[in-house]
Formats: sequence, C-alpha cells, structure tokens
Amino acid sequence: MATRGDVEKGGVRKEAGKVPSPLYPQHEGEREWVPWIVPVFFVANITVFVVTMYANNCPVHTPPKDGKCIAHFLGRFAFQPLRQNPLLGPSSATFPLRSICRLTKLGALVWQKVVHEHQGWRLLSSMWLHAGVVHLVANMLSLLFIGMRLEQQFGYVRIGIVYLLSGLGGSVLSSLFIRNHISVGASGALFGLLGAMLSELLTNWTIYTNKVAAVLTLLFVVAVNLVLGILPHVNNFAHIGGFLTGFLLGFVVLMRPHFGWMERYGMPAGSACTSKKYLLYQWILMAIALLILLIGFSAGMAMLFRGANANDSCSWCHYLSCVPTARWTCTN
Repeated sequence: MATRGDVEKGGVRKEAGKVPSPLYPQHEGEREWVPWIVPVFFVANITVFVVTMYANNCPVHTPPKDGKCIAHFLGRFAFQPLRQNPLLGPSSATFPLRSICRLTKLGALVWQKVVHEHQGWRLLSSMWLHAGVVHLVANMLSLLFIGMRLEQQFGYVRIGIVYLLSGLGGSVLSSLFIRNHISVGASGALFGLLGAMLSELLTNWTIYTNKVAAVLTLLFVVAVNLVLGILPHVNNFAHIGGFLTGFLLGFVVLMRPHFGWMERYGMPAGSACTSKKYLLYQWILMAIALLILLIGFSAGMAMLFRGANANDSCSWCHYLSCVPTARWTCTN
C-alpha cells in the first residue's frame, strides 16, 4: 500500500479541481493504492484452470469415439475435442461408465448439489472455474482492465468485497432460475465491478467532469454485454445478478468526499473549511442500497435453499438468459 499525502506526483504539481473522468487519478490528498488483490485473483483463476485441465486428463478420460483431444502434445493438459468444448477446455459432460464431470467435481455451480446435497460452497467456488481458454482469457482481460484501476482508487478491501459479493449474487440469481445446467466463470464478479463503476460515478457525481458521457459509455458497455448474454450457453442470470449486486455495493463502499470538501487542498493555509465531507444524497443512496442488498440476499438465499424455482413466479424471465431463434434453441 502506498500513500500520497502531498500534492505532487512525478514532479508535476496537480491543479486543484475536479477529476476529468471516473477512470483518472484521485484528487490531491487522497490515498492511491498499489493493486495486489486483483493480481491475486488473476493468478488464482489461472491456477485453478491449470488444476482443472490436469484433473481433466483428456487423453485418458476421452473415448476414441468422441474424437481426438486438441493439442495432444500437451499430454494430460490437452483440451477436449471441439465438438465437446469449443472454448478449448475441459469436459463438462459426464463420462460414460465413470460418472465423472471435472468441472462439477472441482466446484461448478449445480442446483441439485447446492440445494439437496447442502453444498452451498459452490456458490463461491464456481466463480474461480472457467469452461475453456477462450472463456478464461476474456474474463481475465476484463478483470485486469477494470479491477486494477478500481483497486488503485479504492483499495483492496473495498474492491475485494465488491468482487466476491458480486460473484455470490450472480450465483444466487443463477441458481434460482437455472436448474438443469452447470455454471462456471468469474463473469458475475466482473459485471459487479462494472455495476460498481456506474454507481460510484452516480454517488460521487460532484467530483467528475464529462460525467454524462461517462455514464452513457458505461451503460453502453453493460448493455452490449447483457445483450450478448442472451445467446445460448451463456449464463446471463449470473451477469445480471452480479451487476445488480455490484451496482448496489458501489453506493455503500465506494463513496468519496464531494468536490467542496476536496477543494480544501487548494485553499491557502489556515483557511476555514465548513463544507461537510459527504453530502446528504450520498448517505441516502447508501442507506437505500444497503437495505435492498440485505433484503435481496436474505430473500434470495431463503428461496434457494427452500428449493424455490423463480421461473414459477416469472414466466418470461428465462428470455433474459436465452432467446430462441431459428438457428438455436434454449433447451440444451
């Protein structure tokens, strides 16, 4: 952790005023953190994928009739045939006569096991697993691009909380709507970081310039990713649950002092500063978001472990995760 109590960085004095955009450095006097929790998450995801491929052992566990393993020269780290897994990864299907599913054994999210076998830990373990190299690379690039900047601004505790609770929120919503398929990936946690970026901009509205453009850009990025989530084999409920959790958490843990308070660093020594550190609307947003979070998690967990099927209460919600067309169905 590094602190910055002076008003200079790199030998160039910063001008007092507003932050140009939500992704740029802090105000004078604010602490700037050296990111380490995001790199730890990055390494952990890659390590778990390597372990998954080691356990998968395609050359041994894949019958010849199912096709040849991809990159056979990798030995037991070879990928499943493309018709089994086009993302270049392990098998997610049950092997004949072995009843082995590598992703399931290593902690994939399976409704049956969470509810009836009391394996609630899968709600968290599934966010460290990935279906293939393509899936892993896409998520890890997003993690580095979004997470590093956020951790530099807000520190490892707050970003760690957002990441883990958003992943949990995505898993809970996914389990309430999806019963017949396994789910893996850090997408819920990553959408949580996106949601937190949006709420952070809204709750810290006074310190940014170009705020409308920033909001529109974030909304566009989120909308595009959610639309892509209606394609088959994509768990959009994890995306939605993670985004909503992160959005609410942003109001709670990413609140920053408003513009008037931060301007005191540009005042002459001895000048009186009567401005409050946080504005009333920031406290109101935090209270409302915290209340919704507590109610949402409590209700979601209660419904999940009671075995409730959220599709019974929302007949159209399944379209949020997959929209059938002439080219594909949403049953497989």
